[in-house]
Amino acid sequence: MTNNDLLKMLTRVGFIGYGLLHLALAWVAAQIAFGRAGEEGDQSGAFRKLAEQPFGEFLLWFVIVCLLALAVWQAMLAAWGHRESHGRERIVERISSAARVVVYGVLAWTAGKVVLGAPSSSAQQQQQATAGLMARTAGEWLVGLVGLGVLAFGLGMAWYGWKRKFSRKLTIASPHHRTVAVHAGQIGYVAKGVAFGIVGYLLIDAAVTNDPGKSRGLDAALHTLAGQPYGKFLLLAVTVGVAGFGVYCFFQARYRKVGT
Repeated sequence: MTNNDLLKMLTRVGFIGYGLLHLALAWVAAQIAFGRAGEEGDQSGAFRKLAEQPFGEFLLWFVIVCLLALAVWQAMLAAWGHRESHGRERIVERISSAARVVVYGVLAWTAGKVVLGAPSSSAQQQQQATAGLMARTAGEWLVGLVGLGVLAFGLGMAWYGWKRKFSRKLTIASPHHRTVAVHAGQIGYVAKGVAFGIVGYLLIDAAVTNDPGKSRGLDAALHTLAGQPYGKFLLLAVTVGVAGFGVYCFFQARYRKVGT
């Protein structure tokens, strides 16, 4: 099922759109690092940045189609794929694919709201969701557990990138091209892991202080990083990493193993 030629083509195009999203997100993060007020450092801000470009509406629709294609691909992998893995490793891979279906679907939904002109803020949505969860019985504990999960996910992503575990999924014959792709993926995964780790920490902090305003997702993570000593340089390092992941996505569009 996962070796369908049409699916392969859609998936490879999908990585192009995913790469564009990360380049836009890196641009927004760079604006925050340089102190530009009013920039929202999350996926909504990145989509709006894409919308501001020439042919921005067409570009956003292209990204939406790309994200949906990636969601379909990951859904099929979750159901039938990862045949190169066995036992517990295959179970973990399939669960990860199922999680990516949700991620790509939410991103496509967010982009759709932006292109249709509906008010959309990932930061505000997470803050509202956190406040709603805290209002429930033992809500602070639930938010704290979610925060621990996100923190663990971020650490896992950083480790995955640092150890270059992703490189086995690339089919690049040229040593030079493979070196560039692996380095781009390595700094990209580590940077994204750091960002997710900060999001998890902020969720935990929101739970401990009973302040949902501290939970604004990636936007809060980038602004929090910028506010630290040497924060500008730290945020610029993360920005370079996110841009690197965008470049890695373009390599995946050409060299990613799709059918397994």
